[in-house]
Amino acid sequence: MEANRYEIASTVALLLLLLLPLEAGRLNLLDQVIRMPGEEDGPEGNSTRWAVLIAGSLGYGNYRHQADVCHAYQILKRGGLKDENIVVFMYDDIAKSELNPRQGILINHPQGQDVYAGVPKDYTGEHVTVENLYAVLLGDKKAVKGGSGKVVDSKPNDRIFLYYSDHGGPGVLGMPNMPFLYAKDFIEVLKKKHASGSYKEMVLYIEACESGSVFEGLMPTDLNIYVTTASNAEESSWGTYCPGMEPAPPPEYITCLGDLYSVSWMEDSETHNLKKESLAQQYTKVKERTSNYNTYNAGSHVMEYGNKSFKGERVYLYQGFDPATKNFPVNEIYFVTPMDVVNQRDADLLFLWHRYQRSEEGSENKKTLLKEITETMMHRKHLDGSVDMIGVLLFGPKKGPSTLNSSRKSGLALVDDWICLKSMVRLFEKHCGSLTQYGMKHMRAFANICNNGVSEDAMEEACVVACGGHDSGQWHPSFRGYSA
Repeated sequence: MEANRYEIASTVALLLLLLLPLEAGRLNLLDQVIRMPGEEDGPEGNSTRWAVLIAGSLGYGNYRHQADVCHAYQILKRGGLKDENIVVFMYDDIAKSELNPRQGILINHPQGQDVYAGVPKDYTGEHVTVENLYAVLLGDKKAVKGGSGKVVDSKPNDRIFLYYSDHGGPGVLGMPNMPFLYAKDFIEVLKKKHASGSYKEMVLYIEACESGSVFEGLMPTDLNIYVTTASNAEESSWGTYCPGMEPAPPPEYITCLGDLYSVSWMEDSETHNLKKESLAQQYTKVKERTSNYNTYNAGSHVMEYGNKSFKGERVYLYQGFDPATKNFPVNEIYFVTPMDVVNQRDADLLFLWHRYQRSEEGSENKKTLLKEITETMMHRKHLDGSVDMIGVLLFGPKKGPSTLNSSRKSGLALVDDWICLKSMVRLFEKHCGSLTQYGMKHMRAFANICNNGVSEDAMEEACVVACGGHDSGQWHPSFRGYSA
Protein backbone atom coordinates (compact mmCIF):
# COMPACT_ATOMS: atom_id res chain seq x y z
CA MET A 1 0.00 0.00 0.00
CA GLU A 2 2.81 2.40 0.96
CA ALA A 3 4.63 1.53 -2.27
CA ASN A 4 1.48 2.29 -4.31
CA ARG A 5 1.13 5.72 -2.66
CA TYR A 6 4.78 6.44 -3.45
CA GLU A 7 4.25 5.38 -7.08
CA ILE A 8 1.15 7.58 -7.49
CA ALA A 9 2.91 10.58 -5.93
CA SER A 10 5.90 10.08 -8.19
CA THR A 11 3.68 9.84 -11.25
CA VAL A 12 1.77 13.05 -10.33
CA ALA A 13 5.03 14.92 -9.73
CA LEU A 14 6.38 13.76 -13.09
CA LEU A 15 3.19 14.82 -14.88
CA LEU A 16 3.36 18.26 -13.24
CA LEU A 17 6.95 18.69 -14.38
CA LEU A 18 5.96 17.75 -17.92
CA LEU A 19 2.89 20.01 -17.93
CA LEU A 20 4.49 23.12 -16.41
CA PRO A 21 6.13 24.35 -19.65
CA LEU A 22 2.88 23.76 -21.55
CA GLU A 23 0.86 25.59 -18.87
CA ALA A 24 3.32 28.48 -18.84
CA GLY A 25 3.04 28.72 -22.60
CA ARG A 26 -0.75 28.62 -22.43
CA LEU A 27 -0.82 31.37 -19.77
CA ASN A 28 1.57 33.46 -21.82
CA LEU A 29 -0.69 33.07 -24.85
CA LEU A 30 -3.75 33.93 -22.75
CA ASP A 31 -1.96 37.01 -21.42
CA GLN A 32 -1.33 38.12 -24.99
CA VAL A 33 -4.96 37.58 -25.88
CA ILE A 34 -6.41 39.61 -22.99
CA ARG A 35 -3.81 42.39 -23.07
CA MET A 36 -5.64 45.60 -23.92
CA PRO A 37 -4.55 48.01 -26.67
CA GLY A 38 -1.82 50.31 -25.47
CA GLU A 39 -1.03 48.21 -22.39
CA GLU A 40 2.50 47.39 -23.52
CA ASP A 41 5.40 48.83 -21.56
CA GLY A 42 6.09 51.52 -24.14
CA PRO A 43 5.26 52.61 -27.68
CA GLU A 44 6.83 50.81 -30.56
CA GLY A 45 10.61 51.04 -30.42
CA ASN A 46 10.81 52.93 -33.70
CA SER A 47 8.13 55.50 -32.83
CA THR A 48 8.10 58.93 -31.21
CA ARG A 49 5.52 60.90 -29.29
CA TRP A 50 5.01 64.47 -30.53
CA ALA A 51 3.01 67.28 -28.97
CA VAL A 52 1.80 70.71 -30.11
CA LEU A 53 0.52 73.05 -27.39
CA ILE A 54 -1.27 76.29 -28.30
CA ALA A 55 -2.43 79.17 -26.11
CA GLY A 56 -4.40 81.34 -28.52
CA SER A 57 -4.80 84.55 -26.51
CA LEU A 58 -2.84 87.43 -25.04
CA GLY A 59 -3.34 89.84 -22.14
CA TYR A 60 -3.27 89.27 -18.40
CA GLY A 61 -7.05 88.83 -18.29
CA ASN A 62 -6.46 85.63 -20.27
CA TYR A 63 -3.86 84.32 -17.79
CA ARG A 64 -5.59 80.94 -17.69
CA HIS A 65 -4.87 79.96 -21.30
CA GLN A 66 -1.09 80.21 -20.99
CA ALA A 67 -1.26 78.60 -17.54
CA ASP A 68 -3.23 75.72 -19.11
CA VAL A 69 -0.64 75.20 -21.83
CA CYS A 70 2.34 75.44 -19.47
CA HIS A 71 0.67 72.90 -17.17
CA ALA A 72 0.16 70.56 -20.12
CA TYR A 73 3.85 70.88 -20.97
CA GLN A 74 4.85 69.84 -17.43
CA ILE A 75 2.65 66.73 -17.65
CA LEU A 76 4.18 65.72 -20.97
CA LYS A 77 7.70 66.45 -19.77
CA ARG A 78 7.25 64.30 -16.65
CA GLY A 79 5.80 61.68 -18.98
CA GLY A 80 9.09 61.43 -20.81
CA LEU A 81 8.47 63.51 -23.93
CA LYS A 82 11.56 65.39 -25.05
CA ASP A 83 11.64 69.13 -25.65
CA GLU A 84 12.69 68.47 -29.22
CA ASN A 85 9.32 66.76 -29.74
CA ILE A 86 7.12 69.35 -27.97
CA VAL A 87 6.22 72.55 -29.84
CA VAL A 88 4.78 75.38 -27.73
CA PHE A 89 2.82 78.38 -29.01
CA MET A 90 2.09 81.13 -26.47
CA TYR A 91 2.28 84.91 -26.56
CA ASP A 92 4.37 84.82 -23.36
CA ASP A 93 3.19 88.14 -21.95
CA ILE A 94 1.80 86.82 -18.65
CA ALA A 95 4.60 85.43 -16.48
CA LYS A 96 6.56 88.68 -16.46
CA SER A 97 3.58 91.04 -16.64
CA GLU A 98 3.59 93.82 -14.05
CA LEU A 99 0.16 92.55 -13.01
CA ASN A 100 1.50 89.08 -12.15
CA PRO A 101 1.91 88.91 -8.35
CA ARG A 102 4.46 86.10 -8.64
CA GLN A 103 6.93 87.30 -11.23
CA GLY A 104 8.17 84.62 -13.61
CA ILE A 105 5.69 82.09 -12.22
CA LEU A 106 2.38 80.72 -13.53
CA ILE A 107 0.00 78.50 -11.58
CA ASN A 108 -2.98 76.54 -12.88
CA HIS A 109 -4.56 75.64 -9.54
CA PRO A 110 -5.15 77.61 -6.32
CA GLN A 111 -2.59 75.43 -4.51
CA GLY A 112 -0.59 74.67 -7.63
CA GLN A 113 3.14 74.81 -8.17
CA ASP A 114 4.86 76.87 -10.86
CA VAL A 115 4.14 75.46 -14.33
CA TYR A 116 6.10 78.08 -16.30
CA ALA A 117 9.65 76.97 -15.50
CA GLY A 118 11.40 75.20 -18.36
CA VAL A 119 8.63 75.65 -20.95
CA PRO A 120 10.15 76.02 -24.44
CA LYS A 121 9.51 79.40 -26.06
CA ASP A 122 9.11 78.06 -29.59
CA TYR A 123 6.64 80.56 -31.00
CA THR A 124 5.90 83.69 -28.95
CA GLY A 125 4.59 87.21 -29.52
CA GLU A 126 4.00 88.05 -33.17
CA HIS A 127 5.00 84.54 -34.22
CA VAL A 128 1.92 82.88 -32.67
CA THR A 129 -0.02 82.71 -35.93
CA VAL A 130 -2.27 80.33 -37.79
CA GLU A 131 0.25 80.15 -40.62
CA ASN A 132 3.02 79.01 -38.29
CA LEU A 133 0.74 76.50 -36.60
CA TYR A 134 -0.14 74.91 -39.93
CA ALA A 135 3.51 74.85 -41.02
CA VAL A 136 4.52 73.22 -37.73
CA LEU A 137 1.84 70.54 -38.01
CA LEU A 138 2.84 69.74 -41.59
CA GLY A 139 6.53 69.63 -40.71
CA ASP A 140 7.21 72.40 -43.24
CA LYS A 141 10.30 74.22 -41.93
CA LYS A 142 10.48 76.47 -45.00
CA ALA A 143 6.99 77.87 -44.35
CA VAL A 144 7.69 78.82 -40.71
CA LYS A 145 8.23 82.53 -40.09
CA GLY A 146 10.22 83.38 -36.96
CA GLY A 147 10.28 81.41 -33.73
CA SER A 148 12.50 78.44 -32.99
CA GLY A 149 11.83 76.82 -36.35
CA LYS A 150 10.84 73.60 -34.60
CA VAL A 151 8.23 71.56 -36.49
CA VAL A 152 6.50 68.19 -36.13
CA ASP A 153 8.93 66.12 -38.18
CA SER A 154 6.97 62.96 -37.51
CA LYS A 155 7.33 59.54 -39.14
CA PRO A 156 4.68 56.98 -40.15
CA ASN A 157 4.72 55.15 -36.80
CA ASP A 158 4.64 58.27 -34.58
CA ARG A 159 1.77 59.56 -32.46
CA ILE A 160 0.82 63.23 -32.11
CA PHE A 161 -0.99 65.00 -29.27
CA LEU A 162 -2.36 68.51 -29.91
CA TYR A 163 -3.85 70.68 -27.17
CA TYR A 164 -5.36 74.12 -27.72
CA SER A 165 -6.74 76.59 -25.15
CA ASP A 166 -8.36 79.97 -25.88
CA HIS A 167 -11.55 81.72 -26.93
CA GLY A 168 -13.57 80.41 -29.82
CA GLY A 169 -16.77 80.94 -31.74
CA PRO A 170 -18.86 79.04 -34.27
CA GLY A 171 -16.39 77.66 -36.79
CA VAL A 172 -13.34 79.50 -35.44
CA LEU A 173 -10.62 79.37 -32.81
CA GLY A 174 -8.88 82.53 -31.61
CA MET A 175 -5.24 83.46 -32.10
CA PRO A 176 -3.38 86.41 -30.55
CA ASN A 177 -2.39 87.63 -34.02
CA MET A 178 -5.03 87.87 -36.71
CA PRO A 179 -6.56 86.07 -38.51
CA PHE A 180 -8.54 83.49 -36.56
CA LEU A 181 -8.18 79.78 -37.23
CA TYR A 182 -11.10 78.76 -39.47
CA ALA A 183 -12.47 75.23 -39.20
CA LYS A 184 -12.40 74.39 -42.90
CA ASP A 185 -8.75 75.46 -43.23
CA PHE A 186 -7.75 73.47 -40.16
CA ILE A 187 -9.46 70.30 -41.36
CA GLU A 188 -7.75 70.65 -44.74
CA VAL A 189 -4.37 70.84 -42.96
CA LEU A 190 -5.22 67.66 -41.01
CA LYS A 191 -6.17 65.93 -44.26
CA LYS A 192 -2.88 67.01 -45.81
CA LYS A 193 -0.96 65.73 -42.80
CA HIS A 194 -2.73 62.38 -43.11
CA ALA A 195 -2.06 62.19 -46.83
CA SER A 196 1.66 62.61 -46.13
CA GLY A 197 1.63 59.33 -44.18
CA SER A 198 3.68 60.95 -41.43
CA TYR A 199 1.89 59.72 -38.30
CA LYS A 200 0.13 56.65 -36.97
CA GLU A 201 -2.55 58.27 -34.82
CA MET A 202 -3.31 61.74 -33.51
CA VAL A 203 -5.31 63.01 -30.52
CA LEU A 204 -6.68 66.56 -30.27
CA TYR A 205 -7.96 68.20 -27.05
CA ILE A 206 -9.63 71.56 -27.81
CA GLU A 207 -10.66 74.11 -25.14
CA ALA A 208 -12.83 76.95 -26.54
CA CYS A 209 -16.40 78.18 -26.75
CA GLU A 210 -18.42 76.41 -29.47
CA SER A 211 -15.34 74.25 -30.11
CA GLY A 212 -17.52 71.41 -31.36
CA SER A 213 -18.46 73.56 -34.36
CA VAL A 214 -14.88 73.35 -35.63
CA PHE A 215 -15.39 69.62 -36.26
CA GLU A 216 -19.16 69.16 -36.60
CA GLY A 217 -19.93 68.02 -40.14
CA LEU A 218 -16.32 68.52 -41.20
CA MET A 219 -14.10 66.02 -39.39
CA PRO A 220 -13.60 62.80 -41.37
CA THR A 221 -13.47 59.47 -39.55
CA ASP A 222 -10.69 58.02 -41.72
CA LEU A 223 -7.74 60.26 -40.72
CA ASN A 224 -6.75 58.26 -37.61
CA ILE A 225 -7.46 61.38 -35.53
CA TYR A 226 -9.52 61.34 -32.34
CA VAL A 227 -10.85 64.69 -31.09
CA THR A 228 -12.48 65.83 -27.88
CA THR A 229 -13.78 69.37 -27.40
CA ALA A 230 -14.70 71.39 -24.32
CA SER A 231 -18.16 72.20 -25.65
CA ASN A 232 -20.61 71.33 -28.36
CA ALA A 233 -21.21 73.49 -31.42
CA GLU A 234 -23.53 75.95 -29.68
CA GLU A 235 -22.35 76.64 -26.13
CA SER A 236 -19.67 78.38 -24.13
CA SER A 237 -16.77 76.78 -22.35
CA TRP A 238 -15.90 77.96 -18.86
CA GLY A 239 -13.12 79.56 -16.86
CA THR A 240 -12.52 78.44 -13.29
CA TYR A 241 -10.34 79.01 -10.20
CA CYS A 242 -11.32 82.70 -10.39
CA PRO A 243 -11.39 85.36 -7.63
CA GLY A 244 -14.48 85.00 -5.46
CA MET A 245 -14.97 81.37 -6.42
CA GLU A 246 -14.56 78.19 -4.45
CA PRO A 247 -11.85 77.08 -4.59
CA ALA A 248 -10.42 80.58 -4.93
CA PRO A 249 -6.96 81.50 -6.19
CA PRO A 250 -4.49 83.00 -3.70
CA PRO A 251 -5.77 86.44 -2.58
CA GLU A 252 -3.20 88.37 -4.59
CA TYR A 253 -4.63 87.07 -7.91
CA ILE A 254 -7.28 89.03 -9.79
CA THR A 255 -7.75 86.68 -12.73
CA CYS A 256 -8.88 83.11 -13.42
CA LEU A 257 -6.16 80.46 -13.20
CA GLY A 258 -7.63 77.77 -15.43
CA ASP A 259 -10.43 76.50 -17.66
CA LEU A 260 -12.88 73.81 -16.60
CA TYR A 261 -12.31 71.29 -19.41
CA SER A 262 -8.55 71.85 -19.36
CA VAL A 263 -8.00 71.43 -15.64
CA SER A 264 -10.33 68.42 -15.77
CA TRP A 265 -8.18 66.47 -18.23
CA MET A 266 -4.88 67.57 -16.70
CA GLU A 267 -5.83 66.87 -13.10
CA ASP A 268 -7.17 63.52 -14.27
CA SER A 269 -3.84 62.73 -15.98
CA GLU A 270 -1.89 63.67 -12.86
CA THR A 271 -3.91 61.43 -10.56
CA HIS A 272 -4.00 58.24 -12.61
CA ASN A 273 -1.64 55.65 -14.03
CA LEU A 274 -1.80 56.54 -17.72
CA LYS A 275 -0.47 53.12 -18.69
CA LYS A 276 -3.76 51.76 -17.41
CA GLU A 277 -6.22 54.56 -18.18
CA SER A 278 -7.65 54.61 -21.70
CA LEU A 279 -8.56 57.61 -23.82
CA ALA A 280 -12.18 56.52 -23.49
CA GLN A 281 -11.95 56.48 -19.69
CA GLN A 282 -10.38 59.93 -19.62
CA TYR A 283 -13.05 61.25 -21.97
CA THR A 284 -15.80 59.93 -19.70
CA LYS A 285 -14.27 61.44 -16.57
CA VAL A 286 -13.57 64.79 -18.22
CA LYS A 287 -17.07 64.88 -19.70
CA GLU A 288 -18.60 64.30 -16.28
CA ARG A 289 -16.52 66.95 -14.53
CA THR A 290 -16.84 69.54 -17.31
CA SER A 291 -20.62 69.17 -17.21
CA ASN A 292 -20.25 70.20 -13.56
CA TYR A 293 -21.81 66.86 -12.73
CA ASN A 294 -24.75 67.24 -15.09
CA THR A 295 -25.51 70.85 -14.11
CA TYR A 296 -25.06 72.15 -17.64
CA ASN A 297 -26.19 75.64 -16.70
CA ALA A 298 -22.65 76.01 -15.29
CA GLY A 299 -20.81 73.55 -17.47
CA SER A 300 -20.61 72.31 -21.05
CA HIS A 301 -21.06 69.17 -23.13
CA VAL A 302 -17.67 67.63 -23.90
CA MET A 303 -17.87 66.11 -27.37
CA GLU A 304 -15.86 63.63 -29.43
CA TYR A 305 -15.24 63.56 -33.19
CA GLY A 306 -13.18 61.76 -35.78
CA ASN A 307 -11.96 58.18 -35.48
CA LYS A 308 -13.20 56.67 -32.23
CA SER A 309 -11.96 53.16 -32.96
CA PHE A 310 -8.66 53.54 -31.07
CA LYS A 311 -9.89 55.33 -27.96
CA GLY A 312 -9.37 52.07 -26.09
CA GLU A 313 -5.65 52.84 -26.28
CA ARG A 314 -3.92 53.99 -23.14
CA VAL A 315 -3.45 57.71 -22.57
CA TYR A 316 0.31 57.34 -22.00
CA LEU A 317 0.81 56.61 -25.70
CA TYR A 318 0.13 60.32 -26.26
CA GLN A 319 0.91 62.03 -22.95
CA GLY A 320 3.71 59.78 -21.74
CA PHE A 321 4.09 58.04 -18.38
CA ASP A 322 5.27 59.58 -15.13
CA PRO A 323 6.96 56.83 -13.02
CA ALA A 324 5.66 58.56 -9.89
CA THR A 325 2.14 57.49 -10.87
CA LYS A 326 2.98 53.78 -11.17
CA ASN A 327 0.89 52.81 -8.16
CA PHE A 328 -1.94 55.24 -8.90
CA PRO A 329 -5.34 53.77 -9.79
CA VAL A 330 -6.63 53.31 -13.31
CA ASN A 331 -9.59 55.65 -13.00
CA GLU A 332 -10.85 55.57 -9.44
CA ILE A 333 -10.10 59.04 -8.10
CA TYR A 334 -13.26 61.12 -8.31
CA PHE A 335 -13.64 64.88 -8.29
CA VAL A 336 -17.18 65.22 -7.03
CA THR A 337 -17.30 68.82 -5.85
CA PRO A 338 -19.09 71.12 -8.32
CA MET A 339 -16.83 73.84 -9.69
CA ASP A 340 -17.54 77.56 -9.64
CA VAL A 341 -17.12 78.86 -13.17
CA VAL A 342 -17.47 81.92 -15.39
CA ASN A 343 -18.41 82.10 -19.05
CA GLN A 344 -15.20 82.38 -21.08
CA ARG A 345 -16.44 85.57 -22.70
CA ASP A 346 -17.06 87.27 -19.36
CA ALA A 347 -13.76 86.32 -17.73
CA ASP A 348 -12.06 89.48 -19.02
CA LEU A 349 -14.78 91.65 -17.46
CA LEU A 350 -14.38 89.78 -14.18
CA PHE A 351 -10.67 90.53 -14.31
CA LEU A 352 -11.23 94.25 -15.04
CA TRP A 353 -13.82 94.51 -12.27
CA HIS A 354 -11.44 93.02 -9.71
CA ARG A 355 -8.70 95.41 -10.85
CA TYR A 356 -11.12 98.30 -10.45
CA GLN A 357 -12.27 97.13 -7.02
CA ARG A 358 -8.70 96.86 -5.73
CA SER A 359 -7.43 100.15 -7.11
CA GLU A 360 -7.06 103.13 -4.81
CA GLU A 361 -10.19 105.21 -4.42
CA GLY A 362 -9.99 108.47 -6.37
CA SER A 363 -6.78 107.49 -8.16
CA GLU A 364 -6.11 108.05 -11.85
CA ASN A 365 -5.71 104.29 -12.21
CA LYS A 366 -9.25 103.73 -10.93
CA LYS A 367 -10.61 106.30 -13.39
CA THR A 368 -8.68 104.69 -16.25
CA LEU A 369 -10.03 101.26 -15.35
CA LEU A 370 -13.60 102.54 -15.17
CA LYS A 371 -13.15 104.05 -18.63
CA GLU A 372 -11.78 100.73 -19.95
CA ILE A 373 -14.69 98.78 -18.49
CA THR A 374 -17.18 101.28 -19.92
CA GLU A 375 -15.60 101.22 -23.39
CA THR A 376 -15.46 97.42 -23.38
CA MET A 377 -19.14 97.18 -22.48
CA MET A 378 -20.08 99.81 -25.06
CA HIS A 379 -18.19 97.98 -27.82
CA ARG A 380 -19.95 94.75 -26.87
CA LYS A 381 -23.30 96.52 -27.01
CA HIS A 382 -22.35 98.05 -30.36
CA LEU A 383 -21.39 94.64 -31.81
CA ASP A 384 -24.62 92.98 -30.63
CA GLY A 385 -26.80 95.85 -31.83
CA SER A 386 -25.07 96.09 -35.21
CA VAL A 387 -25.48 92.39 -35.93
CA ASP A 388 -29.16 92.56 -34.91
CA MET A 389 -29.72 95.58 -37.16
CA ILE A 390 -28.02 93.86 -40.10
CA GLY A 391 -30.32 90.88 -39.61
CA VAL A 392 -33.38 93.13 -39.71
CA LEU A 393 -32.14 94.94 -42.81
CA LEU A 394 -31.43 91.69 -44.66
CA PHE A 395 -34.34 89.49 -43.55
CA GLY A 396 -36.93 91.80 -42.03
CA PRO A 397 -37.94 92.46 -38.40
CA LYS A 398 -39.78 89.16 -37.98
CA LYS A 399 -37.29 86.78 -39.57
CA GLY A 400 -34.06 88.63 -38.81
CA PRO A 401 -33.31 87.29 -35.31
CA SER A 402 -34.42 83.72 -35.99
CA THR A 403 -32.49 83.56 -39.27
CA LEU A 404 -29.24 84.81 -37.77
CA ASN A 405 -29.45 82.55 -34.70
CA SER A 406 -30.67 79.36 -36.34
CA SER A 407 -28.55 76.23 -35.98
CA ARG A 408 -28.22 73.61 -38.68
CA LYS A 409 -29.04 69.97 -38.09
CA SER A 410 -26.52 67.84 -36.24
CA GLY A 411 -23.90 66.48 -38.62
CA LEU A 412 -23.92 69.54 -40.88
CA ALA A 413 -21.09 72.04 -40.98
CA LEU A 414 -21.68 75.61 -39.84
CA VAL A 415 -21.58 76.95 -43.39
CA ASP A 416 -21.28 75.62 -46.92
CA ASP A 417 -19.18 78.44 -48.36
CA TRP A 418 -16.26 79.28 -46.08
CA ILE A 419 -14.89 81.89 -48.48
CA CYS A 420 -18.23 83.68 -48.22
CA LEU A 421 -18.04 83.52 -44.41
CA LYS A 422 -14.62 85.17 -44.39
CA SER A 423 -15.82 87.85 -46.81
CA MET A 424 -18.82 88.69 -44.62
CA VAL A 425 -16.62 88.94 -41.55
CA ARG A 426 -14.24 91.34 -43.30
CA LEU A 427 -17.11 93.51 -44.52
CA PHE A 428 -18.55 93.72 -41.03
CA GLU A 429 -15.22 94.57 -39.42
CA LYS A 430 -14.46 97.16 -42.10
CA HIS A 431 -17.56 99.16 -41.21
CA CYS A 432 -18.37 98.11 -37.64
CA GLY A 433 -15.02 97.36 -36.00
CA SER A 434 -13.17 94.24 -34.84
CA LEU A 435 -15.22 91.36 -33.53
CA THR A 436 -12.81 90.82 -30.60
CA GLN A 437 -12.84 87.63 -28.50
CA TYR A 438 -16.38 88.52 -27.37
CA GLY A 439 -17.79 89.09 -30.85
CA MET A 440 -16.59 85.70 -32.08
CA LYS A 441 -19.98 84.44 -30.92
CA HIS A 442 -21.57 86.19 -33.92
CA MET A 443 -19.82 83.93 -36.45
CA ARG A 444 -23.03 81.89 -36.67
CA ALA A 445 -24.91 84.99 -37.81
CA PHE A 446 -22.42 85.61 -40.63
CA ALA A 447 -22.57 81.93 -41.59
CA ASN A 448 -26.36 82.08 -41.82
CA ILE A 449 -26.13 85.19 -43.98
CA CYS A 450 -24.04 83.10 -46.38
CA ASN A 451 -26.31 80.07 -46.09
CA ASN A 452 -29.24 82.28 -47.15
CA GLY A 453 -27.49 83.45 -50.31
CA VAL A 454 -26.97 87.11 -49.38
CA SER A 455 -24.61 88.87 -51.79
CA GLU A 456 -21.54 90.81 -50.68
CA ASP A 457 -23.08 94.02 -52.05
CA ALA A 458 -26.22 93.55 -49.96
CA MET A 459 -24.15 92.76 -46.88
CA GLU A 460 -21.96 95.83 -47.32
CA GLU A 461 -24.99 98.05 -47.77
CA ALA A 462 -26.49 96.69 -44.55
CA CYS A 463 -23.20 97.21 -42.69
CA VAL A 464 -23.00 100.82 -43.87
CA VAL A 465 -26.54 101.53 -42.66
CA ALA A 466 -26.04 99.74 -39.33
CA CYS A 467 -22.61 101.19 -38.53
CA GLY A 468 -22.33 104.33 -40.62
CA GLY A 469 -20.69 107.13 -38.67
CA HIS A 470 -19.54 104.82 -35.88
CA ASP A 471 -15.98 105.47 -34.71
CA SER A 472 -14.44 102.08 -33.91
CA GLY A 473 -11.42 103.74 -32.33
CA GLN A 474 -9.06 101.18 -30.80
CA TRP A 475 -11.24 98.39 -32.18
CA HIS A 476 -10.73 99.31 -35.83
CA PRO A 477 -9.15 96.43 -37.79
CA SER A 478 -6.36 98.75 -38.94
CA PHE A 479 -5.03 98.40 -35.38
CA ARG A 480 -5.93 94.80 -34.64
CA GLY A 481 -6.01 93.20 -38.06
CA TYR A 482 -8.93 91.47 -39.72
CA SER A 483 -10.30 88.26 -38.20
CA ALA A 484 -10.48 86.67 -41.64
